[in-house]
Amino acid sequence: MVAHLVRLKLTLLRNGLRRSVWQVLGLVLGALYGLSVLVGAVAGAIALGWVEAELRADLLVVVGSLVVLGWWVVPLVAFGVDSTLDPRRFVTFGVPRRDLLVGLTLAGLIGIPGVVTTLSALATPLSWWREPLAAVAALVGAVLAVLACTLGSRATTTVLAPVIGRRRVREVVATLAILPFIFLGPILNGVAAGASGLGGLGAVARVLSWTPLGAPWALAPAVARGDWAGAGLRLLIALATLVVAVRAWSWALDRTLTEPVSAGGDSRARGLGWFGRLPATPTGAVAARAATYWLRDPRYAIAVAIVPVVPLLLAISAPEGALVLIAGPVAAFTVGWSISADVAYDGTAYCTHLASPLRGVADRWGRVVVAGSLGLVMSLVVVLGTVWYADRWDALVALVGASVGLLLTSLGGASVVSAAVVYPVQQPGENPFGTKQGAGTAAFTSQMVGFMAIGALGTPTALLALFAVVQGSAALGWAALGVGVLLGALVLVGGVRLGGSVLDRRGPDLLQKMRAFA
Repeated sequence: MVAHLVRLKLTLLRNGLRRSVWQVLGLVLGALYGLSVLVGAVAGAIALGWVEAELRADLLVVVGSLVVLGWWVVPLVAFGVDSTLDPRRFVTFGVPRRDLLVGLTLAGLIGIPGVVTTLSALATPLSWWREPLAAVAALVGAVLAVLACTLGSRATTTVLAPVIGRRRVREVVATLAILPFIFLGPILNGVAAGASGLGGLGAVARVLSWTPLGAPWALAPAVARGDWAGAGLRLLIALATLVVAVRAWSWALDRTLTEPVSAGGDSRARGLGWFGRLPATPTGAVAARAATYWLRDPRYAIAVAIVPVVPLLLAISAPEGALVLIAGPVAAFTVGWSISADVAYDGTAYCTHLASPLRGVADRWGRVVVAGSLGLVMSLVVVLGTVWYADRWDALVALVGASVGLLLTSLGGASVVSAAVVYPVQQPGENPFGTKQGAGTAAFTSQMVGFMAIGALGTPTALLALFAVVQGSAALGWAALGVGVLLGALVLVGGVRLGGSVLDRRGPDLLQKMRAFA
């Protein structure tokens, strides 16, 4: 049965490659990337053989710990990663639990991440080629580390399946997953500063060497130092980690096979929602639909989540407080431009707009009203907060003008772009940070052209606001507010009308393209 599960994984992988040439291309690119990582890991392992033993040990423990942590955490936020052998698929089959555990463990290593991780780990003994006993210990630690990766990954995903399986939790986790990447620079600076305060990399490695993440990688350094007691304790920690992971996975697997978790969302009726609150007009219906999206769709929630992060990031990057003043206009642009793929996000559901029939202008205004209201409130709150933080109340009027102007301009530009260009996007419930095949060129081109157009149209307002803030001029600030509102309103009205006429002419063609993406 174990061999059958492994063959099943290989068969599913082969059939997936036959389905689309893009999957073959993706596998080739992934394999080339994995090969480059593997070559770098092997070359690095060999090069470490000439490095001082203490530094060599610290690097291996820290890097190895990050690899194990990645295996445990990434599947929790990258929904749908390697779900071909999801345990829930075996609910109706009488597969013995032990065979299922072993088979899924081995099948988890089939793929680019598994192969690269395994071969890279097995290359670590090359770092200890001058010390045979340490090399043997490194080989044992590498095997234990690879098992910790795959068993820990299976355990965490299966144990947390009832929580992660809920659509609302997936949406929240996927939205919050972007925060570490936004704060990557400050986080790395903080870690570096903390490591320097504790005595450098060695202090971090010593702590990790006594954790389940780093214990397997610390076996060889302990043997090389002649610390047999330390090596024995770390071996015990590594083995205990595997035992706990197997026990947890076994328990969660029993629960999954007897009480499978549904991946669906909450289907309870909640009334008409926004449809009962907004006017019963074509524009009001579109606005109600858009408001529902903004509250429940993580693809829109990302823009909302980024807004409060921007001033925090700017405040951390520039503690003196000057740079944080641009957070308001940036927030306004972010929310306004977030509807630049609205029609693509609708997908085949856009057929309801065509069947109504719904005028393109009503469609554009319905989406703009919701995004504009939300963007106006959020940008004004950010402007007030940043002005208070920087103690620059003299710049309030100018920053409000820049924010309102950019918001209206970006809404107008997005109204045209979303009607003119559709491309494959993530569907509701999928990981919003993934990328669909075939979306790259169209998305990049439309976004770049839109950015350039908004930049050109928003330049007068931005320059007036900049001069007003730099010079502390109240007159220039009021000028920025007047120009921003007037020019932004003209761009918004023109963009809505142009985008609406494009929808009236090309609506069926857009729907046909989106059906081809599905």
